[in-house]
Amino acid sequence: MSCDLFSLATPGVSGLQPYRPGKSVEELQRELGLDNVIKLASNENPLGPSKIVLDAISSTKDLSRYPDGNGFYLKKKLAEKHNVSVENITLGNGSNDILEMAAHAFVTNQHEVIYSKHSFAVYPLVTQAVGAKHVITQATEWGHDLDAMLSSVNDNTRLMFIANPNNPTGTWVDKNNLRNLLEKIPSHVIVLVDEAYFEYAKIEKEYPNCSSWISDFHNLIVTRTFSKAYGLAALRIGYSLSHSKIADLLNRVRQPFNNNSLALVAAEVALQDSEYIESSIKLNQSGMKQLTQAFDNMGLAYIPSKGNFICVNFEQPAIEIYENLLKSGVIVRPISDYDMPNHLRITIGLEHENTKFIEELEKIMTK
Repeated sequence: MSCDLFSLATPGVSGLQPYRPGKSVEELQRELGLDNVIKLASNENPLGPSKIVLDAISSTKDLSRYPDGNGFYLKKKLAEKHNVSVENITLGNGSNDILEMAAHAFVTNQHEVIYSKHSFAVYPLVTQAVGAKHVITQATEWGHDLDAMLSSVNDNTRLMFIANPNNPTGTWVDKNNLRNLLEKIPSHVIVLVDEAYFEYAKIEKEYPNCSSWISDFHNLIVTRTFSKAYGLAALRIGYSLSHSKIADLLNRVRQPFNNNSLALVAAEVALQDSEYIESSIKLNQSGMKQLTQAFDNMGLAYIPSKGNFICVNFEQPAIEIYENLLKSGVIVRPISDYDMPNHLRITIGLEHENTKFIEELEKIMTK
């Protein structure tokens, strides 16, 4: 017996194209038989987890028990860090998880979701999954045009995504302009500010810390992650800060035990390791300088970035350059899916990884 299984799926899901992650080191090694591969594709922290985090994980023994479904101790530490109540916090399986929670909690197929062109690929995925209408505003210099986003709001708008800094472009919105938008947005629109790269961007004086605004704007959700600067991408843990009523609604659609015990312990310890975060930021700054100087020397244009990555414009389809880099054992990220076919996104790596990438790119560019 057979049937058209796709016809049984909801319209939003049947038409979805799954998220495509960056190619892994192991995958490239299998494909090309390479021994030495570096990955500068997925905006991971090249330092890896800190020693105290690894020690905490190794001391977690009782894996036969379910984790704390409420994440009590981690929430307590987060509440102290952000000077909020634990009722303002929602934990996610990465901050991605919270993007999906927000869509499920507030959006139906009668609603519209606003996000910018060239912004994070998960925004259209969660919008389509719930059957909502996409409203994609044009970008300004590869970044969010807040005036265009505000002008797109109507009675059917229910959710707006703003990535700050934006992935994949690295562009950012300053505190005055973002606060001005929030003050003008109608109360029926939930604004989710995605601050996955907050720790890298906070060195910029005019970059906003939206976690301090949740008492001012009851329709605001701010998401953060441990996957980037904290070096815990494999453990998949993130969180959001919001008004307690929003947090209550998000927690109603949150999957039970969405954070495992190792992730909860690791995140709690990582929050206390300020020395590691400072090292991550300094490494990112020096690596960004190393890459931008190399691009300047090669005459390549790039988008100034406040993340731990940078987009380079080759002024021609970049897929061939990407494939040639793969052959040399260097994985970067093509971003044609973001309507940026001439760009590649490069994660900032360790100094020797950046050097390897630069050397291989120079060889390709001079052929």
